[in-house]
Amino acid sequence: MRDILAKAALVQLVIFDVDGVLTDGRLYLSSDGSEMKAFHVRDGHGIKMLLAVGVEVALISAGRNTVAVERRMSDLGIRHAYLGVQDKLAAFDSLRTQLALEHERIAYVGDDLIDLPVMTRVGLAIAVADADPFVKRHAHWQTANRGGRGAVRDVCELLLEAHGQLDSQRARYL
Repeated sequence: MRDILAKAALVQLVIFDVDGVLTDGRLYLSSDGSEMKAFHVRDGHGIKMLLAVGVEVALISAGRNTVAVERRMSDLGIRHAYLGVQDKLAAFDSLRTQLALEHERIAYVGDDLIDLPVMTRVGLAIAVADADPFVKRHAHWQTANRGGRGAVRDVCELLLEAHGQLDSQRARYL
């Protein structure tokens, strides 16, 4: 665990996949063709705590750009998003260049094969608990919770702990 905390202490940007990470991966399609997604509120609060201590948060998703995802991003204060992209690695390279960050300063959280090109290039690759087994084999760390069910909060608390900020963020509520 010390090795993981050492990697996490370097992280200045965490990138999340959307479907299967921020959500449970299921798509809810209504009869009129609109799409709905369910997000976990504790995951959202974890993101807000990370942003409060200066860790940048971004999304890279191959899924469709939906109103639900855009609204959730806005509600949480996420400023960096690449939605509906087919080449996650190109989006990653663009974001990394824009923020002028080295690979070891970036964490990526994924669940499926399409996430591997980015996961294999970051300083801290994280798979959610219910990720594809092949993806898990390429991750440095795995969350205790499943995607859309607290996995993002697991990541946020790991990063907060590594940055020495978890206790102070929790103390705000006492």
